[in-house]
Amino acid sequence: MSARLEAEHLYKVFGRKPDQAVERLRQGTEREELRADGTTAAVIDASFTVEPGEIFVVMGLSGSGKSTLLRMLNGLLEPTDGHVRFGGQDLTELGARGLRDVRSKKISMVFQHFALFPHRSVRDNAAYGLEVQGVPRAERERRADEALALCGLAGWEKSWPDELSGGMQQRVGLARALATDADLLLMDESFSALDPLIRRDMQDQLLELQKTLKKTIVFITHDLNEAMRLGDRIAVMRDGRIVQIGTAQDILLRPANDYVASFTQDVDRSRVLTAGAVMETEVRGDEADCGCETATPETSFTELCAISARVPHPVAVLRDGRLVGVVPRQRLVGFLGDEPADPGTCDSPRDKGGEKVMARA
Repeated sequence: MSARLEAEHLYKVFGRKPDQAVERLRQGTEREELRADGTTAAVIDASFTVEPGEIFVVMGLSGSGKSTLLRMLNGLLEPTDGHVRFGGQDLTELGARGLRDVRSKKISMVFQHFALFPHRSVRDNAAYGLEVQGVPRAERERRADEALALCGLAGWEKSWPDELSGGMQQRVGLARALATDADLLLMDESFSALDPLIRRDMQDQLLELQKTLKKTIVFITHDLNEAMRLGDRIAVMRDGRIVQIGTAQDILLRPANDYVASFTQDVDRSRVLTAGAVMETEVRGDEADCGCETATPETSFTELCAISARVPHPVAVLRDGRLVGVVPRQRLVGFLGDEPADPGTCDSPRDKGGEKVMARA
């Protein structure tokens, strides 16, 4: 069973007198003022909890501090201040040997650029973490082969990395992380070097694996569409600070500030929103009595549009047979954006993702 990850008031400062810089930040000194003094505050007062089995996505632009934050989670970078706890153990209190043991057995990392050994076979690359642990060859090859099969690479065990496509190489990197059976996976822009179609395929692969493995995952990305597709919750970073944590729908519908809102303007809302997010909850008890087609809170936005096109009234949303909300047709149109739309189909000239939402019956 995966364990809980906790980050408590993490700071990472590079430069002169980092401890003094942390204290100045606590007192309200701005990051730019520290930079003028030759000090860089990469992460400022970051706190969050990742529950067992959750995919927690950290997103932000280049320089926002997300990769620095990730490296503090497994001790590759020592926090200037704050604590990281995993499974109740304070990782910031461990020495070098203790951290190596944690990284070899409890925490695995999947890198952006594959980080495969070109002189090792696919099997030996996948088994590398187990080799570091001292697992006997037969056992580590068995576990590596199982991990490769999970990642869709059965039959490629004896191949060399340069014989594989970029997407397949990234699958080897994922298999290497899975082979150790670590409770926590840290994924640093792991899919960003891949072509769009391969990238989506890897996202599908991760989501499918997670249904079975239920690992605790921290996933770093600069792509909000990727964040919203993968993340159970998302933390948005700016200038070293976490400015909002929430579900994809929280961030899309209730952005904390203009910075977060600027990210969401290009998101395809039809791929994120559900009936539960857009429904009106002040309803009469008889609104679902017509015998017409209904939705559940989990019904996708696109399917909701299709239902709306087929019924003559607001769509009733039921949970366990009980009416919990309704979605008027004009409300669906409103969530597509500001441009005119056909309320009979929820087709908009332009949705926020740049693609027309087709929801005709």
